[in-house]
Amino acid sequence: MNKAQLVEAIADKLGGRQQAADAVDAVLDAIVRATVAGERVSVTGFGSFEKVERPARYARNPQTGERVRVKKTSVPRFRPGQGFKDLVSGSKKLPRGGEVAVKKAPKGSLQAAAKKAAAKKATAKKAPAKKAPAKKTTAKKAPAKTTAKKAPAKKTTAKKAPAKATAKKAPARKTSARKTTAKKTTARKR
Repeated sequence: MNKAQLVEAIADKLGGRQQAADAVDAVLDAIVRATVAGERVSVTGFGSFEKVERPARYARNPQTGERVRVKKTSVPRFRPGQGFKDLVSGSKKLPRGGEVAVKKAPKGSLQAAAKKAAAKKATAKKAPAKKAPAKKTTAKKAPAKTTAKKAPAKKTTAKKAPAKATAKKAPARKTSARKTTAKKTTARKR
């Protein structure tokens, strides 16, 4: 829907096309002017418009891959209200005919919501925070074969050394862990 179609859609309710065009222009102008001035424009049930500052940053040119500096800028942001979200998602049905889809908040509902929020904060401060009991975790024991494979290889030195060659020591022999565990497991099976 574009602006002309929007004017046509509300022309019957306002008594003519010219009054509808004036109303749409006035509403959009008011929203734009307030947002540019840095004010937040909030329409209950529909959403809010606000000015957001984006800091300076570095970006990447997708064609060349070159790093490019992007200046600080301000952009408008629209956040839809809960009533609008519910209608779009389908959790609430859109009213038929000439009924208003986005209604005003019930009288006093904003004040009541503020009071409820203040009450929740007060009770949260008064009530001591309960800590959940720590869950005990037990380490699972791995089977004997897997632990034996992970164990470092044992080094054994030769007990017999030549009598004359005291300056030279025999090189250390390494036995693999697999052979020693195989001997142990066969001895256990018997």
